[in-house]
Amino acid sequence: MLHDEVVARVRHMILDGEIAPGARIPERDLCARLKISRTPLREALKVLGAEGLVTLLPNRGSRAAKVTTEDLGHLFEICQGLEALAGELACERVSEAELESIAQLNAAMVGHFEAHDLAQYYRCNRLIHEAIVAAAHNPALAALYESVTARIRRARYATPMNAERWRRAIHEHDAILNALTRRDGLGLSHVLRTHLRTKRDEVVRAGFAESA
Repeated sequence: MLHDEVVARVRHMILDGEIAPGARIPERDLCARLKISRTPLREALKVLGAEGLVTLLPNRGSRAAKVTTEDLGHLFEICQGLEALAGELACERVSEAELESIAQLNAAMVGHFEAHDLAQYYRCNRLIHEAIVAAAHNPALAALYESVTARIRRARYATPMNAERWRRAIHEHDAILNALTRRDGLGLSHVLRTHLRTKRDEVVRAGFAESA
């Protein structure tokens, strides 16, 4: 198994909650499961440690990193800025094909909302935000965004929403698509900042983090 694949597999386990925040990384089990030796696994854990997903414990293995309420606040602030900038750039650079793809994702997301399928709603939601960042056509921004958003992905895309908040989120995404379609960079930047600020508050209220 290639190094990048090992990193991706373990990252996926952490982000999906298969390895819970604060839990010890089961190195022996992972080696058997992934059919690799300890060396490539530990190299992968160093990468995930640099991403903030793993806490490395000298001579004591490693744990999936915990995220405190303060951590979430800081990470969402960074995410707000990155998505706001991506929105401005996307309004300048998005292609018609990219715009159509985002519109299709939005329509699919609305369909999942109407079907009360929160998991699939969140899947489309995440893809929309990632597509806007991709449409900025700035690889450095995309890499930084991936690094930051990885640490809040599970909380951001698993938070329960009541019916009123869910409807409001749909309206916010309509505003996002509308601003992007009109190439209104400042408008999209503002909508994305507000959208992320609201999501941050939801995540904190839902108790996805520990107190600092």
